[in-house]
Amino acid sequence: MIAQMAGSVLIVDDNPRFRARARRWLEASGFAVVAEAQDGRSALQATRDHRPTVVLLDVELPDMSGLSVAARLAGGANPPAVVLTSTHDAADYGDRASRCGARGFVPKAELSGEALAALLP
Repeated sequence: MIAQMAGSVLIVDDNPRFRARARRWLEASGFAVVAEAQDGRSALQATRDHRPTVVLLDVELPDMSGLSVAARLAGGANPPAVVLTSTHDAADYGDRASRCGARGFVPKAELSGEALAALLP
């Protein structure tokens, strides 16, 4: 189990199939997925409700940018570690991805428990 110390995860993505796959991959690696959200507003609410230690956050959400969600989460008390994900490369977002308070970026095609754990303390 690579994620014994990683804590709980909130998966935020508007694609239910991706959320289901990410849940399987992360739980198989020892992460505890406590909730899922399909948009920015529900991500902010789920973070308040579940207090995850990690938020896996899609950059492109239907109601607001994942970058904006990450910045709002980073500005709160005891912020979770935010890891951005997208079908695009991190370079497509320029320095906005590094300035929003996220711990890092994992392309969806490369998501695994190991890739997520590598970005956590």
